[in-house]
Amino acid sequence: MKKNITINLCGRLFQIDEDAYEMLQHYIESLRSSFGRQEGGEEIVDDIEARIAELFDELRQNGIEAITIEHVKEIITRIGEPEQLTGDEGEQKGEDSESHRYDSFQSAANGIRDEIRSRTAGKKLFRNPKDKMLAGVLSGFATYTNTDSVIWRLATVVFTACYGIGLIAYIVLAIVLPEAKTPEQMLQMEGKEVTPQNLADVVVEKNETATQSPNLLRSLFSILLKLLIGFSVGIALIVCLFLCVCALVALVMVVCALVLPVSSSMPWSLESLGLAGLYQSNPMVIVLFTFTLFMLLLIPIYAIIHMVLSLTGKTQPMGIGQRITLILLWIAALCCVVPCGIIMNQCSEEFFYHKYENHVSYRYQGVKMSEEDRDFLRKGGWNLLTAVNCAHYTWNGQYPNGDPDVRYLDTYNENCEAVLRVERNQEVEPGVYRLDCLVRAEGPGAYVYAMAEDSTYLVEIPAYEDKPAGLYELLLQEQEYGQDKVASLKFLNLKVDSADVRNHAEYLNSWSVVTIDNIVSTDGTIAYGMTSDRTITNQDCRAKWFSATDFTLTRTGDLPKGKKK
Repeated sequence: MKKNITINLCGRLFQIDEDAYEMLQHYIESLRSSFGRQEGGEEIVDDIEARIAELFDELRQNGIEAITIEHVKEIITRIGEPEQLTGDEGEQKGEDSESHRYDSFQSAANGIRDEIRSRTAGKKLFRNPKDKMLAGVLSGFATYTNTDSVIWRLATVVFTACYGIGLIAYIVLAIVLPEAKTPEQMLQMEGKEVTPQNLADVVVEKNETATQSPNLLRSLFSILLKLLIGFSVGIALIVCLFLCVCALVALVMVVCALVLPVSSSMPWSLESLGLAGLYQSNPMVIVLFTFTLFMLLLIPIYAIIHMVLSLTGKTQPMGIGQRITLILLWIAALCCVVPCGIIMNQCSEEFFYHKYENHVSYRYQGVKMSEEDRDFLRKGGWNLLTAVNCAHYTWNGQYPNGDPDVRYLDTYNENCEAVLRVERNQEVEPGVYRLDCLVRAEGPGAYVYAMAEDSTYLVEIPAYEDKPAGLYELLLQEQEYGQDKVASLKFLNLKVDSADVRNHAEYLNSWSVVTIDNIVSTDGTIAYGMTSDRTITNQDCRAKWFSATDFTLTRTGDLPKGKKK
């Protein structure tokens, strides 16, 4: 059923349907646009309108009560398009030429639009069951656009060769587009009025089609389509089962998180998942993630179950509106669950990183470190002046006397990029001092230093391969070196023939003695420590690890003459 309206054209009234009126209005507007730039253009358009009214009168005299879109198209063909009437094709140049090219393009676009509108006027898009080879999608488009279905099929084959785009689009359209099953839908698909006569013709045509012998190619395609549908349904059921298991697991986790206390260490509690801090600071992220996650799982489950039931005839297929709504809801849930999941994952990773991987949950002078490192540095009065790329700051287990519980200064970096400067200040009487300590290093570039007044004293820690005699050798040569020379060895309290010394000879020999002599302090303060900072050493560090322990200051003399306290 089409809507008719009454128009007044040159003082005469005519009945015209809505589609024909839109085309006529567009045509007259195009005429006014084309002739508006010419002198006397308005009179020309008025004459054309009068001619159109005369032709409408002739149609009315021939018994036609309402003007249709076919009548308007015929009249436009007889009178001519605006560009044909104005004769503007290629005549003007410069700015006028550019304007006409735009008008020509616009007219061509309008012509295409009018052609499409005329072909699809009064029609609805369905899958055509009368001329289908698979699902009737392409035949439906051919009927809707009043074109040959062969063109659409060839285009689909071409696009299928382009990464399967045609096949994917066909499957999607076969799912989304409804099939014209009833006689009313068949008439709507063809753009015919729903009248008793037309309904009867559809029924008769349907019966005749049903009695025709099946086409072999069509039967082959139908079998292949059924196999494809069966395979797709099987995959969909497997996916549905997997999603059901995921939804069940998610439900159990949510129940546990709600029932168990936030600080509980039981499995699937917020604390065990590393989300207790996020729940206390921003619980909306977890709530939103949970809600959208269930939407993300339940919508496909519902869609798959409904599809299987509709294929078995237990329920009606989803309408297009329902399908589009579910798709939009699923996309919205996905867009929400992804950022919430990223935030939760970052919080959980940070929690486990601090708790289980690095055990780094303490700070000393603004630097993160383990509790053992912090306690050792704080009790020893050590100051961290530089700490970059250091895996740790102390170590234990390889102390010279073999005691596994004794800690000492130590750092490590696999790429020899550790930059460390750890220093301790000690108050002394003014005088001359010697600093002794035990050291070791994997490579060159690490130093022991002392600072007094404006002077800096540096001694490089011997690399492991180039180190001098180790402690074991020094003990063996104790008489040659003398106790004063190796004063820092007194803490060992070991004898050369001791079994402990022989058992720990490897540890003893990995350490060396470093001595800094003639440290002059006039103000009673000496700073000393270990460093690989290039701003102090003027050398790049190429050691993966280096250690120092048992710093001992020994007063060796009074201030030189000329030095004041």
